[in-house]
Amino acid sequence: MQDRLTELLEPSIEGLGYELVLLEVIRGKGVTLRLFIDWLPGTVDENGVAKVVGIDDCEIVSRQISALLEVEDPISSEYTLEVSSPGLDRPLRKPAHFAEFMGWEAKVTLDAPMDGRRKYRGTIEAVDDETVRLVVDGTAFDLVLADIERARLVFDDERYKAELKASEQRAAAAEQQTTEPNADELPD
Repeated sequence: MQDRLTELLEPSIEGLGYELVLLEVIRGKGVTLRLFIDWLPGTVDENGVAKVVGIDDCEIVSRQISALLEVEDPISSEYTLEVSSPGLDRPLRKPAHFAEFMGWEAKVTLDAPMDGRRKYRGTIEAVDDETVRLVVDGTAFDLVLADIERARLVFDDERYKAELKASEQRAAAAEQQTTEPNADELPD
């Protein structure tokens, strides 16, 4: 069901300018359909700073997906739709997700044990279309992406603060460029 829903919903979400980072189907007293969205890679604001998903973005996607689910009716029982940003400990699903956070720490759980182990926590060192290399305590593990049950970024407060500061500096530099007079506009 998860793959079928991803196939159904992803094009509509991308059409709105967002990426479907992860879709979860959670079964309990009912079904919860949880979508984690982000802006498509490379989407920036007027200052050249990467856009961040906010509540208004989640509402836009929620309305669009609700209408699509109403028409297509892929879930036979009652369900709850939740739309959220990926958060600071964002899920990693696609090769591009791992590549974007090269050098960051991640927690990975495999579907089945590899050499007697399912859980890994280490630094993302390399990624290609089929594998991600995680360095755990100095040992490199090449994990097959198709065998990953769940992967998430490990939140690093210091790194986050440094990236936020760099983003603010880029925004300030962009703002300064737009307010400085052009040499052609200066009086003689």
